[in-house]
Amino acid sequence: MESQLAQYIPILMLGALVTTFALGTLLASALLGKTGFRARIKDTAYECGMLPVGEGSARFSVKFYLVAMLFILFDVEVVFLYPWAVVYKDMLAEHAHLIFGSMMLFLLLFLVGFVYEIKKKAFDWKS
Repeated sequence: MESQLAQYIPILMLGALVTTFALGTLLASALLGKTGFRARIKDTAYECGMLPVGEGSARFSVKFYLVAMLFILFDVEVVFLYPWAVVYKDMLAEHAHLIFGSMMLFLLLFLVGFVYEIKKKAFDWKS
C-alpha cells in the first residue's frame, strides 16, 4: 500500500513542469525579444491609420461611478425579492404576518435608502 505522500508525486511533477515552462518562456522572451533593431515608430499604438493623439479613453466623473455602484446595490436588493416570491404562497398558510411583514420592512428600508440617495443628489452625475 502506498503512503499518502506518494500519491502527491504526480501533482508535484505537474507543478514543477508548469513552473519550468512558465520561467522558460519568460527567459526565452527576454533573451530573444530585443535581438533585432526596432524603429521607434513600430512601438507606437496603431489606430486605424491615424496617429494616436491624447488619451486612449475619456475620463468619467466620479459621480458616474457612484451612480453605477448605487445601481448595482439596488439591483442586488431587488434580487432578494425573487426567493420571497417563490416561497410566499407556501409560507402564507403557516406564517402569513411574518412573510408579509418581513418583506414590507425590507421594502421600507429600500425606499428609505432610495429617498436618501435622491435627497443627497447621488443620482445626478452632471452637477
